[in-house]
Amino acid sequence: MSLLSDLVNLNLSDSTKQIIAEYIWIGGSGMDIRSKARTLPGPVSDPSKLPKWNYDGSSTGQASGDNSEVILYPQAIFRDPFRRGDNILVMCDAYTPAGDPIPTNKRHKAAKIFSHPNVAKEVPWYGIEQEYTLMQKGMNWPIGWPIGGFPGPQGPYYCGVGADKAIGRDIVDAHYKACLYAGIGISGVNGEVMPGQWEFQVGPVEGISSGDQVWVARYLLERITEISGVNVSFDPKPVPGDWNGAGAHCNYSTKTMRNDGGLAVIKKAIEKLQVKHKEHIAAYGEGNERRLTGKHETADINTFSWGVANRGASVRVGRDTEKEGKGYFEDRRPASNMDPYVVTSMIAETTILG
Repeated sequence: MSLLSDLVNLNLSDSTKQIIAEYIWIGGSGMDIRSKARTLPGPVSDPSKLPKWNYDGSSTGQASGDNSEVILYPQAIFRDPFRRGDNILVMCDAYTPAGDPIPTNKRHKAAKIFSHPNVAKEVPWYGIEQEYTLMQKGMNWPIGWPIGGFPGPQGPYYCGVGADKAIGRDIVDAHYKACLYAGIGISGVNGEVMPGQWEFQVGPVEGISSGDQVWVARYLLERITEISGVNVSFDPKPVPGDWNGAGAHCNYSTKTMRNDGGLAVIKKAIEKLQVKHKEHIAAYGEGNERRLTGKHETADINTFSWGVANRGASVRVGRDTEKEGKGYFEDRRPASNMDPYVVTSMIAETTILG
């Protein structure tokens, strides 16, 4: 095993100028992350300088067998914390050979919205709070939970310390550092209310980059749990009953919201979100009705509400924002399995272009 470890950690820069680029994309389910690697002649820092690539879309649920080729367009580059050196991770989106975005390519539409002049001048910032649950391999049950049984009730686990409260901290810390190394704008992590459940935050990040960074952060988490022999679940309600679900709260602001008088702009934006509540809920993640019950720090899925410092509302405005008369608000409706390209661009479209 020591020889294998030595080879895995081999520093290629000692013997070659070539680098390894890991191309990452989203598969047909909308949540399955795929990747494959290729050799490049030397370091690359500009995604437009990277070659396009292809893959078998019939094996990812994105093309038929008689016309299976799907083309990957490189969109964003990150440092590779696994191979290190000049090796890179490349976030891609997917197109037909004719150059049309395939139906599961949500990034393409999001990029169009963010490039709209009225959106671009508002410089939208996002902070995504990505919750997830660490699960025992081969079993749909959180780590640290007795098989077929339950731990003590919720209360001591949120931001808890100790082996019986902070379950999986080594994975969380490894992921935190991997994100920082990669160049992701991760701003923090914490243990969540349900044991075995954690959260990381990405942001504030502007526009389309928010979606890129959240997807690559998810990829890194999948890779680290793969190494650790556990599974990660983004199910919005992984355990039925009196246990918190998992969300992906979206903190949002625009330039005018961050400037003096911004609170009035925030209130108008919230009014627009209320009008399109059903459309947003439909796009905010599969199975979200199991989470948004009006209990466990959620609002009922069928009713829109907002309030200051209210974690039982659809949208929360912070005390600091109220006090300063400017700032940001938090859309608490998105589920943990939401697509960040869809959610971030939809909020911008509704509040700025609506």
